[in-house]
Amino acid sequence: MTLFIAGLVIFFGTHVFSALRSREPGKDLKQKLGYGPYMGLYSLVSLAGFVLICMGFGATRGAGMLYTAPDWGRYVNYALMIPALILLVASQLPPGHIKKVARHPMLVAVKLWALGHLLSNGELNSVILFGSFLAYAVFDRIMVKRRGDNGPAPGIPLNAMNDAISVVVGLVAYAAIAHYLHPILFGVPIR
Repeated sequence: MTLFIAGLVIFFGTHVFSALRSREPGKDLKQKLGYGPYMGLYSLVSLAGFVLICMGFGATRGAGMLYTAPDWGRYVNYALMIPALILLVASQLPPGHIKKVARHPMLVAVKLWALGHLLSNGELNSVILFGSFLAYAVFDRIMVKRRGDNGPAPGIPLNAMNDAISVVVGLVAYAAIAHYLHPILFGVPIR
């Protein structure tokens, strides 16, 4: 459990720092260090936390149950993963209508992913993992709203092709994960 918790603290500590850091000229660490060095350090520390999360999560399998997930929870999870993967893809593309409406599609995707998995998993390690991601996504959405970051700027050209790409790639990723990759990547078959 120590590796797992250390990974969560490192990973989310980095992300919370980034959400709370000053953006004022002269006080912004990202400006002081420069974009490349800041993002390199941020990525390295986040990756270290992520690796510890993965190692720790696997080591904590069988740590006990907090609750028995309802039978319908897995079906809700299946349904939530479709928009979650579409939104995840949309977050990495130039703005389309999906990105404009969702404003911060990665945060929405993380919320859907985490909520769906909390509804279908009651194991201690799962609740800690998915609960942490859900709490962070809610926190970060509050922080971006406080900064006035409301997603793509008004009047920015929207490309419907990016929406089509998001839907197609998201659905292909969903099918691949649901039918093949989940046990390989996460060590657990979809039930």
